[in-house]
Amino acid sequence: MRDRAADRVPVVVQGRRGRRGRGARLVWGGAEAAVTCGLVLLLLVVHQLWWTNRQAREGAERKVQALEREWGREGEEEGESGSQSDQWPDQSDSGSGSGADGSPGVGDGAAADPGSGGSTESGRRQRAVSAPAPDWDQAYAVLRIPRIGIRVPVAEGVSKSAVLNKGYVGHYPRTAQPGQGGNFALAGHRNTHGEPFRRINRLRGGDRLVAETKKAVYTYVVDKALSQTSARDSGVIRSVPRSLVKAGHGYSSPGYYITLTTCTPEYTSKYRLVVWGKLESMRPR
Repeated sequence: MRDRAADRVPVVVQGRRGRRGRGARLVWGGAEAAVTCGLVLLLLVVHQLWWTNRQAREGAERKVQALEREWGREGEEEGESGSQSDQWPDQSDSGSGSGADGSPGVGDGAAADPGSGGSTESGRRQRAVSAPAPDWDQAYAVLRIPRIGIRVPVAEGVSKSAVLNKGYVGHYPRTAQPGQGGNFALAGHRNTHGEPFRRINRLRGGDRLVAETKKAVYTYVVDKALSQTSARDSGVIRSVPRSLVKAGHGYSSPGYYITLTTCTPEYTSKYRLVVWGKLESMRPR
């Protein structure tokens, strides 16, 4: 008698195991995709927070050194030709009573000693060196903020790609130039791309803000700050800077001002942080 067990054909049931296998592969594939996305995001964060800062800071420092070398050569050439600071004319728009943007300014005689003929130190503080208008997107000055260890180029305009992302500070068009009556208004990144203005919230009254050009060094002193205002608050960079959003913040009379603006809170661009200062002194280079 044949063994019936020997005639049986083994049957392999694969349904449940097959479903489990496909599920495992899907889970594994999803995990790999998640890890890959995480690595890509991590690389993007490293690029934004470390690499762009490194590149921008190195580029900005090279530009500062290039400007200082250029100014040194030009100073030597002018010294040989006999061109000195006593030949510099007064700032024309200050004497005429209008600022760089056409708004009221302060005349040179307003703060000078009336008995000195304008030759005292107080009179010299009101003099700004005449110079051609800076080329668009080109660095033409250096801003130093000793309290937070900043030394950065100042370029004309506030373009992100051509100015701010290079680690430079940008000069708002149609605002005053260094030493002129009105408002010398600047913008800089708070995070990434060199982040020159990251710590300006630490500035306090009396801290120095030094703007250097090839002709002179202008020292401003921090006077006021506005911790947060709208990104559209254009009043803070007007010739007489005064917030249009936050009542009572700013100034009410013409003067010689500097304004620093940056984004706040950190890693966002929703609001603006503002620091204001007043011109204290000017000396020829």
